[in-house]
Amino acid sequence: ETAIRAGLSADQIIDCEGRLVTPGLVDCHTHLVHAGNRAAEFEQRLSGVSYEEIARRGGGIISTVNATRAASEEQLVAESLPRSNALTAEGVTTVEIKSGYGLILEHERKQLRAARALGSVQTRGIDVRTTFLGAHALPPEFAGRADDYIANVCDEMLPALASEGLVDAVDAFCENIGFSAEQTRRVFAAAKSLGLPVKLHAEQLSNQHGAALAAEFGALSADHLEHADEAGVRAMAASGTVAVLLPGAFYFLRETRVPPVDLLRAHGVPMALATDCNPGTSPLTSPLLVMNMAATFFRMTIDECLIGLTRAGARALGLSDRGTLEVGKRCDLAIWDVETPAELVYHIGRNPLHTRVWRGK
Repeated sequence: ETAIRAGLSADQIIDCEGRLVTPGLVDCHTHLVHAGNRAAEFEQRLSGVSYEEIARRGGGIISTVNATRAASEEQLVAESLPRSNALTAEGVTTVEIKSGYGLILEHERKQLRAARALGSVQTRGIDVRTTFLGAHALPPEFAGRADDYIANVCDEMLPALASEGLVDAVDAFCENIGFSAEQTRRVFAAAKSLGLPVKLHAEQLSNQHGAALAAEFGALSADHLEHADEAGVRAMAASGTVAVLLPGAFYFLRETRVPPVDLLRAHGVPMALATDCNPGTSPLTSPLLVMNMAATFFRMTIDECLIGLTRAGARALGLSDRGTLEVGKRCDLAIWDVETPAELVYHIGRNPLHTRVWRGK
């Protein structure tokens, strides 16, 4: 109405007729571009095998690496497009997509190129932010040589991909089955030397002091955080690092330790939510279900859930031009066939999206 009152022209005027209007949703943590699935590993976990044990047996991330390496860029786009379509069907207008299933230069490049391509072939329109996650797992070519692999990430892959304009941010998996804090530090130092912001998979399965490390480097976000302690939360608060909580992975792995939501609240750390769409631990493409899970499992409030997929999600990507409904910001909107935010979070298995507006169209 502000534009109408100001006498500005508009190609189309939408009467929302009392419907709820929110910013377009921002899914700030996904591994959406990949080939294959890991349904067999899901069955193993149901029989009692842990995620860590599956990874140690050569499954987990590496099985997806093999499938993704075998696929062409065009095949990756075709296989990933239905996942992207599922997100936009529930109001997502911006998505972050990580690499990390190539683990050598040519395949990391292919994955990032496929992610960028989704932004142009997606039928409903979506903005894609790409994150280089070379430090995701140790590839077979570097078995037993983690330090050498990190050197390859820092000295070869990252500079090459950054020079090609394929990297918006850099991430790492700092975990007892991933990379150490010191190895992560090397990746972050390399990213910062190239002027790139960083993000971190931190404290999902154990406390490696990743939250504090992320804060030390002024990370945009630290993600998962089930095992984060108060020292890490305090450090994140001081650095302005967003906590990205991923209830889909918590649910799918049948975890029992929830992120320290009360501590995050007490210290004023912004809490974002995301699908963590990936084939191994969160094969999920429903941001609406993510909000319900966050409320149910993490006891987040309705407002926190909606902010988590809008304002805080945008902040976790370093984007200040979206995530809220304000004059001068991007016209990315979702119009819902409900009257209150609580209805968005409450319903399970129902998609009340009425209209999605992306870039004002």
